Amino acid sequence: MRFLLIEDNEKLAGAVADRLRLDGHVADVAPDLSTAGAFLETGGYDLILLDIMLPDGDGRSFLQAHRQRRDDTPVIVLTARSEVSDRVGMLDLGADDYIVKPFDFSELEARCRAVLRRRAGAADNARRIGDLTFDSLAGTLQVAGRRITLRNKELRLLEILVAAPGMIFSKPRLVDRLFAYDEEVSENAIEVYIARLRKHLAGSNVRIETVRGLGYRLQVAGP
Repeated sequence: MRFLLIEDNEKLAGAVADRLRLDGHVADVAPDLSTAGAFLETGGYDLILLDIMLPDGDGRSFLQAHRQRRDDTPVIVLTARSEVSDRVGMLDLGADDYIVKPFDFSELEARCRAVLRRRAGAADNARRIGDLTFDSLAGTLQVAGRRITLRNKELRLLEILVAAPGMIFSKPRLVDRLFAYDEEVSENAIEVYIARLRKHLAGSNVRIETVRGLGYRLQVAGP
């Protein structure tokens, strides 16, 4: 998944970003609202983690404008304010959840999972397509009853494809979703990860199809 972390506390931002990246996610860090706006103009995110007190403005104004643009990207507010009125106000502005600083990373991860699960309209994290059962948040994959272990980037690539079966993803778009802006990577890396996933899916009725000149899509074979 791709996260945008808007946080001016360099130590906290680094710790959160490192934790997300350790789990194989992409995390772009914006120390202010101006940088956050630039990131949002050039790429899409699965979830935004938003601090309130920022050097160039109030995170609540950012959140309000975010929702007025009809952008439904989920937002979890990171706040030092524990008063009920503050929390209610942020939820009314369109926050999907909030977490009070200081927080434990396991709680933050759990809240991220819960928000993404609600947005997907799912009771649990597992997605079932054909004979494939995939839980990106738990990092588990079963193919025709076989349990498969995936490396981080393989897992995140499959997560993108499983979220939109039949949709064509170009190499540049996959690079954008899998790697942060400060990572230098060739589009050839996508071919490597696609090849690895195809080996894992061997014998399954789910396959990754190449659409010549356009990209890749996940397809389920007919009966």
